This record gives sequence, structure tokens and C-alpha cells, in this order.
Amino acid sequence: MHFGATTLSPAEESLRAEVRDFLAAELPADHFPALGFAARHDPDFSRKLAARGWVGMAIPPEYGGHGRTAVERFIVAEELLAAGAPIGAHFVADRQTGPTLLHYGTEEQRRTFLPGISAAEIFFSLGMSEPDSGSDLASVRTRATKVEGGWTVTGTKVWTGEAHLNHFFAVLCRTSPMEDGKKHVGLSQLIVDLRGPGVTVSPIPFIDGSHHFNEVALEDVFVPDDMVLGEVGSGWKQVTSELAYERSGPDRWLSTFPVLREFLRKAGAAVDDGDATVVGRFAARFWAIRQLSLSVARALDAGQAPAVEAALVKEIGTRFEQDLVEALRVAAEMEVDQGSGSLFQRLLAEAVLNSPGYTLRGGTTEILRSVAAKGLGS
Repeated sequence: MHFGATTLSPAEESLRAEVRDFLAAELPADHFPALGFAARHDPDFSRKLAARGWVGMAIPPEYGGHGRTAVERFIVAEELLAAGAPIGAHFVADRQTGPTLLHYGTEEQRRTFLPGISAAEIFFSLGMSEPDSGSDLASVRTRATKVEGGWTVTGTKVWTGEAHLNHFFAVLCRTSPMEDGKKHVGLSQLIVDLRGPGVTVSPIPFIDGSHHFNEVALEDVFVPDDMVLGEVGSGWKQVTSELAYERSGPDRWLSTFPVLREFLRKAGAAVDDGDATVVGRFAARFWAIRQLSLSVARALDAGQAPAVEAALVKEIGTRFEQDLVEALRVAAEMEVDQGSGSLFQRLLAEAVLNSPGYTLRGGTTEILRSVAAKGLGS
């Protein structure tokens, strides 16, 4: 396991300033910040970002992208998340599906999907988690059976963000039986049309009635051979590589940033020495996690596959987010009167609602610690 020390270059800092100027001009004064990548699904805003070259940044120009670095994409994502921008439409395709297609997809798949992803015209969801599987992705029960010209897929996926609005998702499924009890063998990824025959999308609403996650039932869904992502039987290798993009980014430690910023803005001089000490400790943790995350982006640019390092960033980052939400909740209740209808209280209520999922999605804390421990022992 290795995290290299790194800083941003003047050109990278200039990009940060450019993004901030864009957000100041585009986000309305009464903008309600979103918390993390599960933000409002706003295709128009996503297309404005795409027009500036800030979607599909790491995708090569020959596929409609911009050939920029993982670090440059890190900077843009960091600013969008800190501002609570409405990035829910394009974020998963940009963060995860695009790089996966670039590394494992066929030439036809790249030319079919990557230009649309880069233009914020094609949106993807994830098709990994299943009922009763938790973070043990190798235990998926969704099965694909070979038929003439393709595969028929039957199974159920859950926690499928924005499946009711997006176009496709990459489904992890079993294409051959386990060998000698080895669950990781015989898994593949298939690209499935979320509006295709046999696909049923049902909402999984939050307790407040809001809707982001879905259950997606697949009943004898036909997927042609040209929609197999990567090699048949290589699904486990592909998704573990893919998780390096999912687990290490700013969305794993910046979801709660708008809440903290609003707390400090409203509390002002009311923050006593005790609260200031707590905030200082969180600031130190925040900066350390940011440096680890940035180091992973540099490693990706160097052609490495830092899956273990990404797992550690995600484990530390999501625990940090949960700890911050709890600290702000206590501070608001015990010492600082923010007003029940204030922006801070509304953001805090949303954070309290969402924070239990931070250490679940993308891998539970226990799974990630196991990955990190194996990496330290190797």
C-alpha cells in the first residue's frame, strides 16, 4: 500500500478557480445544496458542465472526451461536491462507467457510449448490489444464460440510484457456475437497457418520501452478445478495478461539507472554544483524507490500479462523514440555536437521514478493512 505525497500545480489551481467562477455564475442565490453525488438529477446542468469540458474529462478525444487527467477530474468533482451542485444525472457514468468502458469495453461499445457520456446525453446507474448480498458482491444471484445471439438475464438489483431516470446500467451477474466453491469465478458484466423488455424499476423511497434508490427486477431480459462488457468470466476482476474509481473520490468525504460550511456561516461568534476545537480536529482529518484521495488520483494517472488504497480512503472518508454529522447534530442541539427552518437545519436533517448509508454503499466498513488489511500484509 502506497500513498505518494503530492500537491496541485499552478495549472491545476487555475482550473479550480475556473470551476468556482462557473458555479458562482450558474447556481442561483437560493440554491439548496445537494449532499454528495446522490444529488438532484438535472440533465440541463450536466450538459452545461459537458459544454465546458468537465464531463468525460479523462476520456480520450477520439471517443468524445477531453483527454485530461484523473487529478483534473478530481479538482472539478471536488468543487462541484463542495458547492452541492446538481450532478446526479451524469456522475456515475462520468466517475465509473466511462473509465470501465475505456479499459474493458469493445471498440464498438466505446464509440456507442463514450461520446454520449461525455456530452451528458447518456446516463448510467450501477448494477452490483442485490437483496441479501450486502457488500459480498461475489454472492450475486442474478444469472445470465447463454442463448442464440446473446444472453437472457434474470435477477434483482437494489440500491440502483436514479434507475428510474437513467438509460443503462452495467449488471454484475453469474454466467457460469461456481468452481469448487470459488464465488469469484464465473461472473461477468452485461450492459442492460433500463427501459428494455423485462426490466421493472420500482422505487425504494427514503423515510421522508424522497426517491433516489430503486429496485430493478430483470425477468428473462435479452442482452445481445455485443453488450457483454469485457470478457465473459472476468466480471470480478473488472468490478474490483472499477471500485478504485468509486471508492477513492471526493464524493466519499465531501458529502457533508455543505452542512459544515452552513453551520460555520450561521454560528459565527457563537462557536465557543470547545466547538472550535472539535471543528479544528475535523478540519485536520478532512485535509489528511483529501491528500490520500488526491494521491490515488495521481496513481490512476500513472497507470496504476490502487484498489487497496482506494478501499482505505473510502473506509476513512465515510466514517469521517458520519462522525461529522453526529458532531454537528450535537452542537446544534446543545449549544447553537440555528432555527428549525434554517438552511442548516434542513441540510442537517438530510445528512442525518443519509449518513447511515455512507459506510454501506461502495463497500461496508468491515469489507473495506479486510481489503486494506490484506493489502498491508502483502
